Amino acid sequence: MSETSPRLFIVSPHFDDAVFSCGALLAAHPDAAVCTVFAAPPEQEMHTEWDEKSGFTSARQAIHARTREDDLALEVLDAIPLRMPFRDDQYMDSPSIARLAAALEETIYRSTANTLLMPLGLHHEDHVRVFEACCEILPRLSHLTWFAYEDAIHRCTPGVVQARLADLAQRGIVATPACPSASHTIDLARRTQLKREAVNAYESQLRAFGADHYDDVFAAERYWQLSVGRRGKK
Repeated sequence: MSETSPRLFIVSPHFDDAVFSCGALLAAHPDAAVCTVFAAPPEQEMHTEWDEKSGFTSARQAIHARTREDDLALEVLDAIPLRMPFRDDQYMDSPSIARLAAALEETIYRSTANTLLMPLGLHHEDHVRVFEACCEILPRLSHLTWFAYEDAIHRCTPGVVQARLADLAQRGIVATPACPSASHTIDLARRTQLKREAVNAYESQLRAFGADHYDDVFAAERYWQLSVGRRGKK
């Protein structure tokens, strides 16, 4: 990859979010870093409804299996996995926004990335938490190129994308429709195929969503370039 090419760092709330939302983009950018925020098991063994739907009998079994699924998916896309020691909302031990932002900023700073992708933070509490942390970091790392990706599946909730764009404007963050890369060395058909292979690696999560409820992951990926502007009036 040339020095002028985007060196991607994608912030993924859960193991599957970066691939579900940005898999075709990842296919076009080998060696992109995918940083999964909520990658740690709970300290105490527990059993949740989502893990049960996914086919697991315990949280630790779920995290072990989901890590393996993520390894397989990112291998398909030649992406580099990074994992943070935080627990997702279902395990009732969510980090504060400040703590999450500090850890994310340090991880980004240590990387060689010049292009950051964060979730729009739609609908799901964990996605919202990651979005808030990224918004805290963005003004301090505004020398990097920032994009937000529309969270696959969650973006289907009516009105959530529009509400988030309005929220960004109130924060003084300008969101413009854009793509992180204008040219691709891999054609669209191949990128689509690689994404589908990667998505299929997340067997447990596809099982939990149900066969008729994850079609959106194969719809067009959508991105918004972010820049710090003037804070909107309330």
